[in-house]
Amino acid sequence: MPDPADLFDGLRPVSAITVADCWALDHALAASAEPFVVRGLVADWPLVAAGAKGPPSARTYLFGFARDTDFTYAEGVPGGGERIFYDDTMAMNHRTRRARIAAIFAEMEAGEGQADAPLRYIASTDVPRFFPGLAEANAMPLGPREGLAATIWIGSATRVAAHFDEPDNLVCTAVGHRRFTLFPPDQFANLYLGPLDNTPGGRAISMVDFHAPDFARFPRFREALRHARTVVLAPGDALRIPSLWWHHVEALDRFNVMINYWWRTRPAWLAEPNDALLAALLAIRDLPAEARAHWRQVFDNYVFAPGETLTAHIPDGARGVLDPLTPETAGQLRAYLLRQLSR
Repeated sequence: MPDPADLFDGLRPVSAITVADCWALDHALAASAEPFVVRGLVADWPLVAAGAKGPPSARTYLFGFARDTDFTYAEGVPGGGERIFYDDTMAMNHRTRRARIAAIFAEMEAGEGQADAPLRYIASTDVPRFFPGLAEANAMPLGPREGLAATIWIGSATRVAAHFDEPDNLVCTAVGHRRFTLFPPDQFANLYLGPLDNTPGGRAISMVDFHAPDFARFPRFREALRHARTVVLAPGDALRIPSLWWHHVEALDRFNVMINYWWRTRPAWLAEPNDALLAALLAIRDLPAEARAHWRQVFDNYVFAPGETLTAHIPDGARGVLDPLTPETAGQLRAYLLRQLSR
C-alpha cells in the first residue's frame, strides 16, 4: 500500500500561527474562517507529559480520572486494518461494545504487540461526565462560547473518513500523532459521500480511501485535492477546524489521545440544519419535477434569499415565524413540526 505522505505530497499545508495568550487565541478563533494550527499550544498539559513517557503512562494518568462506569467503544476485526468504514455489504466494519475503562485499556495494551490486532477506539466521549477533573488539570481557557463542550478520543491507530461537523472545533493532540486532511465546505460533491442514514458517526462520510484513492471510480476527487490542506499534529499541538469543513483524520501511533473543544456560533435553540435536509428528502425530493421547481422557489423566498419586501404587507406583531426567530417562537415552531411529523 502506498504511503499517504507520497500520495498527498504537494498538498497545501495548514497555516501555522502563534498566540501569546488565551486572548490572542480567542481573537484568532473569532477572526479566521480558515483552519490553522498552533504548535505546542497545550504542550504543558500533564496528559502530554504522561504520554511522552509511553502509552502505559498515559493510560495510567487517564485511569486516575475515569469514572467507574461502562464506556462505549468501537472494536474492529482481527486483520481488518485501521479504517473505520463499511464492509462489502455496507454494514459497519466494526462493532460497538461497552466495558469498563480498565478492560478497554487492557485490550488496547494487548493489541499493541500484535500486527493484526483489531482497532479499538473510544470516540467523542464527554470529558466532564466520564473523566471528571481531567479538563481542570489540563486547562484550555476558551472563554464563554455557545454550547462549549469537551470530548476525548482514545484509541489505537485508526483512519476516520472525511466528514464534517456543524460546530466549530479546536483539536488538541495529547498523545500520539495525527494527520488531518481538510477540505472547504464547497468540496462535498467532489468527496463522493456515502449514505445519510447509515453512517459510522452520524454524518455522511467520503467513500474515497485516502490511502489508495481510485481516481477511475472517483475522478472528481482530484479536484478536491486541489483545495485540500494537510497537517500532522504532534503531541501538544492544536488545530482549529471551522464549522462545516470536511476533515479526514488518521491516528498514526499505536496509542493516541485527542481532546476536542466544540462550540456553535448559532443560538442553541435553532434546529440542526441536517434535520431540515432529511425532512426535505422526506417531503420534496421525490415529487414531480414541476413541484420540486415550485418548492425551490418557495425555499428561496422564505429561507435562502428573502427580500426586504417579504413581510412588508403583514402588520407588525402578526408575522409569526417570518420575523427573526426567538427562543419562544423557535419552541412554538418545533412543537408544531413535532405534531405534524407524528401524524
